[in-house]
Amino acid sequence: MKNLFSKFIVTLVLSLLVTLNSATAAEENSEELTLSIGLYTSSKPSAMVRKFRPIISLLEQKVSNRLGKKVRIRMQIAKSNLKGIEYLADGKVDFAQFGPATYVEAKSEIPEIQILAIESKNRTKEVNGIIATGLYSSIENISDLKGESFAFGDMRSTSGRYMVQQFLMRHGILAKDLGRYEYLGRHDIVAAKVSVGDFAAGAMSEATFRRMLAEGAKIRELARFPMVSKPWVTRPGIDPEVYAALKISLLEIEKSDVMASLDFNGFIKGRDEDFWAVAGSMSMNHRFFSDVNNDRVEWVLASSKKKTVKK
Repeated sequence: MKNLFSKFIVTLVLSLLVTLNSATAAEENSEELTLSIGLYTSSKPSAMVRKFRPIISLLEQKVSNRLGKKVRIRMQIAKSNLKGIEYLADGKVDFAQFGPATYVEAKSEIPEIQILAIESKNRTKEVNGIIATGLYSSIENISDLKGESFAFGDMRSTSGRYMVQQFLMRHGILAKDLGRYEYLGRHDIVAAKVSVGDFAAGAMSEATFRRMLAEGAKIRELARFPMVSKPWVTRPGIDPEVYAALKISLLEIEKSDVMASLDFNGFIKGRDEDFWAVAGSMSMNHRFFSDVNNDRVEWVLASSKKKTVKK
């Protein structure tokens, strides 16, 4: 009987310890915060995850220290710029990396979103877009593009559409002057298609151009055009404390080893004014398509989704 009673006491004590440990664990888990970042596919989704996981892990540490609790950040890869906007608007992600044109469109539709920081390369907000042609192409000047095929990126891309189409207009080339053109989505696909001769030329970010060159793509630079770098932004209604922690943490990150695979090496403060040039190229984009086939005008305004208007 005494042995039975002793076993009962031991079992009771062990049960109490398990209960206490479970309660403690539950309390600790309740202090954890899970955030989501939205990234859009400028390259393969798997490549995006590999590139960004190191900096996201560093950001987790910094935000955790600032908030005084465990913070986990998971990545949500959007298949297009439009999907990226939807994820942020619907609260599927808490913050996101946007292209400049995507930010202009998102801000016009969702005024409550806020800039956390802008990606920088050696403390500058300016990056370049590239028009590339085939390595052995006979094309030497922008004027040589008349009558040739041209590959654009995503229909909402800054370097892949808006800024390059403005650049072409300034050099006397409209959509009607091209032999044909297509939107291929990702910049790496544009580079690959130009490399094998499917298109005479195409537009992409300088970062993609350099990466594809390193991977053996047979392309060369024909021209370049400047634009603002990418902003990181938060969804509407995000906790002000979380917003502040994310913003300060991002601005602290500069030239870290975790950024070795990225196209930038730090963050700087950003304002809406930084995107005025992009907004201007978007609002005037319809001019690039004027008199295409003499029967339609294609246009995208900063405050509207893509439309095709029949005359």
